[in-house]
Amino acid sequence: MLNLGPLFERSDQAISPTSPERRIGKGPAPPPHTPTSAVPHGLLQRIGEDRRRSCAETAQRIADALIPIIGSPFYCREGVLLYHDDCHRVLAALAQAKATAHLTLTSPPYNIGKEYESSLPLADYLNWCARWMSLAFDVTSPRGAFWLNVGYLAVEGKGKAVPIAYLLWDRSQFYLQQEIVWNYGAGVTTKRAFAPRNEKWLFYTKNAEDFVFNLDDVRDPNVKYPNQKKNGKFRCNPLGKNPSDVWQFPKVTSGFQRSSRERTEHPAQFPLGVVDRIVKVSSNYGDLVIDPFSGSGSTGIAAVGNGRVYLGVELREDYCRASAARFDSFLRLRDTSAEQEEFALL
Repeated sequence: MLNLGPLFERSDQAISPTSPERRIGKGPAPPPHTPTSAVPHGLLQRIGEDRRRSCAETAQRIADALIPIIGSPFYCREGVLLYHDDCHRVLAALAQAKATAHLTLTSPPYNIGKEYESSLPLADYLNWCARWMSLAFDVTSPRGAFWLNVGYLAVEGKGKAVPIAYLLWDRSQFYLQQEIVWNYGAGVTTKRAFAPRNEKWLFYTKNAEDFVFNLDDVRDPNVKYPNQKKNGKFRCNPLGKNPSDVWQFPKVTSGFQRSSRERTEHPAQFPLGVVDRIVKVSSNYGDLVIDPFSGSGSTGIAAVGNGRVYLGVELREDYCRASAARFDSFLRLRDTSAEQEEFALL
């Protein structure tokens, strides 16, 4: 069997049907207790023909509705739409076409001078974010969600690493449900501060009480004490534990002999494991998932890999080309056995 890397590790320690030890979760038993790792289950699952056809038809209907407004997409295949355009224009076009998104999942530029952004004065940056978040709110379904990944920036005279989440949390009409801390091991080091090892995800919903939240689809089977009981009943859900609000997923790294298998040319790529969990918990089969800052296309991989429809928007043509090639590679590999071909999204 090929080594498919940490994203697709499989345990050989399956418990036999006659074993008295209680099983937690589906599939093979997990290895002995370790911190949660990035294992997006089933991204290479074979999607049924009816579901694939339905997703492709939904994507085509959306593309047809948008053509008179903003023209044809850069890429359209099997439930994946990618637009080489400005997110404000595409989100406004979606609203005009009366298209509804069930989940918006994105990581905008952090305004810190990366190669793909133009730095703005802080007030202008926050207002810019407020505008596109308002447009995302307008196209979100009543039970839909918005997940926002942001890092840190400097605020003159106030701080050198201010969490952007603290500046943006109330700049949209969405209802903030929770802050998730994404913790990772790799990163830069410092001499006059603790080495940064986390970013924030803000979990918003359109309705404060009524929203999609598929907890059972993302439970963590890596339970330390699966047989613990209270009053004669098992304390842990048989599908696993709640993953909590601190998520431990390896960062997508680069560099000689340390580059992640899923590494692309995009300099700010989040791991498939993170977005796979979000897509599962905040959307259902056939739902439309959008990413206004598509970048490397990871949200699209997670969406289509879980039987959703994806619409991404990206300003840079080179990232669009790289994403299109990555989507082609993923769709081809999804239709082959994961045990016969290396999973390499280049």
